[in-house]
Amino acid sequence: MKFYYFIVFAFLGMGLVGCQSSHRGEVVGVYQRVFRSEVPLGMAYIPAGSFLMGPVDHDITFAQIGDNKQVTIPAFYMDEMELSNAKYKQFVNWVRDSIAITTYLNDDKYYMHPKNATTNNSGGKKYIDWDYVAKNSPWRGKKGQSSNASKLEGMYYQGDDKVFDRNELDVRLLKYNYAIMVLRDAANNTNKAKKRSDFILRDSLPIYPDTLVWLRNFSYSANEPYAQGYFSHPAYQNYPVVGVTWRQARAFTVWRTHLNEGAANDSRHLAQLRLPFDLPSEAEFEYAARGGRIGTNYPWGGPYIKNAKGCLLANFKPGRGNYTDDGGAITVKVNAYMPNDYGLYNMAGNVAEWTSSSYDEASSSFVNDLSPSFTYNAKASDPEVKKRKVVRGGSFKDIGYFLQNSTRSYEYQDTAKAYIGFRCVTRFIGRDIKDRH
Repeated sequence: MKFYYFIVFAFLGMGLVGCQSSHRGEVVGVYQRVFRSEVPLGMAYIPAGSFLMGPVDHDITFAQIGDNKQVTIPAFYMDEMELSNAKYKQFVNWVRDSIAITTYLNDDKYYMHPKNATTNNSGGKKYIDWDYVAKNSPWRGKKGQSSNASKLEGMYYQGDDKVFDRNELDVRLLKYNYAIMVLRDAANNTNKAKKRSDFILRDSLPIYPDTLVWLRNFSYSANEPYAQGYFSHPAYQNYPVVGVTWRQARAFTVWRTHLNEGAANDSRHLAQLRLPFDLPSEAEFEYAARGGRIGTNYPWGGPYIKNAKGCLLANFKPGRGNYTDDGGAITVKVNAYMPNDYGLYNMAGNVAEWTSSSYDEASSSFVNDLSPSFTYNAKASDPEVKKRKVVRGGSFKDIGYFLQNSTRSYEYQDTAKAYIGFRCVTRFIGRDIKDRH
């Protein structure tokens, strides 16, 4: 019985200590919610490490644009696969529905979030209830309500732009507006007269992929079926999205960040708040492509593009044009072939991929050896040489040389190609997983 009373008084004592508001003048820190890092959906954890960046074989093109340099990369997450048509289409549909609801349906109350539909709760701003939109598409009409077809007529091609009077979405209307803080510009600022707004990059651009790249990039080639159906037909939903510019890829990363933050701030979801999504830097892409292997030519090791059974290990241009020898005449599904040791698919071949890095022939000589990156936000008025962005990985139309881990190429940020796609990264927060044991 005495023991029983002892337990009661012990708990009462703990309660009294916990209720005290005074911290006795000691620094105890600010309480924050417990954070547990989780691997984002569809991404792979890339552990921190050091590697020798640059060519491991002969410079057969005599480009002389790559020097070997040992660099260290902090841990990060990377999409396991190239971004698919289905995932990019989610972005397109979000922009489409946003414009339909806010512009053509005049903020129809049925589609606005109940908690933010009045000025008392949102300071005059209104927010779309995306859970409601998912169940009640504005393009099908609301249950028990009249169809929105007449109100949304303006989003279709009009007059002579119509074919057989079909209602086809005018993709020129699908523009995404966003703003991001350019921290590097703020860090390099020496003009104290500048304001915070001077370091905010604002952009507005059409985000629908250029489907005509299949005809533009392959002269005298009967690629009309791909131009008509590669992005829109469900047969290609798990194929890599192409025809997107570097600016469109960056816009997608901003939208993906916004999508994640919105879910994390909603108590009904369990999404974890994480740092922004971005395109991988040139160094991150090469480090991830190597899969932890040292001095290898390709993501699977090397030095050959065939395995012991003579099977090709990537989607590229074998020989002098035998495109189908590797299993695909053009692109293949984003999870085709075996992943590398980090669990990443098609880090070589299928489609080349945009990186966040700007292209400079001598960048390896001046970038830092800790998480190296060279970026420049080119303006429309800048010369073309400043609009070059590094492209990595090689594509289905490239010869084997461009599949090598160290091979670097470039394209201009406002150009779209039938053989360039992208994937995203986000930063790892907290201790490295291998240091937790």
